[in-house]
Amino acid sequence: MFKRLLIAIALLFTLTAAAATEPAELVTQRTHAVLDAITSQRAAFKADPANLRAFVKSQLIDVMDRPYSAQLVLGRHARTASPQQILDFADALTDSLLRRYADALLDIDPGTEVTIASSTPLRNGQMMRVASRIVRQAGEPVQVDYMFRKKGDAWLVFDVIVEGISYVQTYRNQFDEQLRTQSLDQVIAGLRSGAISVKD
Repeated sequence: MFKRLLIAIALLFTLTAAAATEPAELVTQRTHAVLDAITSQRAAFKADPANLRAFVKSQLIDVMDRPYSAQLVLGRHARTASPQQILDFADALTDSLLRRYADALLDIDPGTEVTIASSTPLRNGQMMRVASRIVRQAGEPVQVDYMFRKKGDAWLVFDVIVEGISYVQTYRNQFDEQLRTQSLDQVIAGLRSGAISVKD
């Protein structure tokens, strides 16, 4: 599931948060550019996985609302966390995910296409759920929904739902268990060191 999650996020790479661009357009407009980038740099990324992870992270910063997503993942534990702790958790979780799953991006089929099924406004238009299908040359189509939140003039992704499984909910369940016995700072340190890793 998590490999599919990263592939879904990868299709948003190179997007910039633009006021004039609607969420559905953000999902579709740069798909081919991203696939071309992965294809053209595949050998270099295979030779230097750290460069691949750095590339992925740099692109996620522009399209994902990572602090808000991290706050949702932390759930009730976010109430007593400082803004800096939430940012640190967001960074540590992103790095942990990339260490574990970034290589999956090298398996993206150059013939992959994305189609939009629907766009559903939520919360008086301040959020948008974009339902899409990732169609691959090999394998069944994958249903991916992107949850967008309007932040200022920009639309940013805060959750990705792959085949009905939410990124936010999945990790909220995992880290709620961790945070029952450890402090948030301990969990952040564990993610950074690799002592704590995301579960399959």
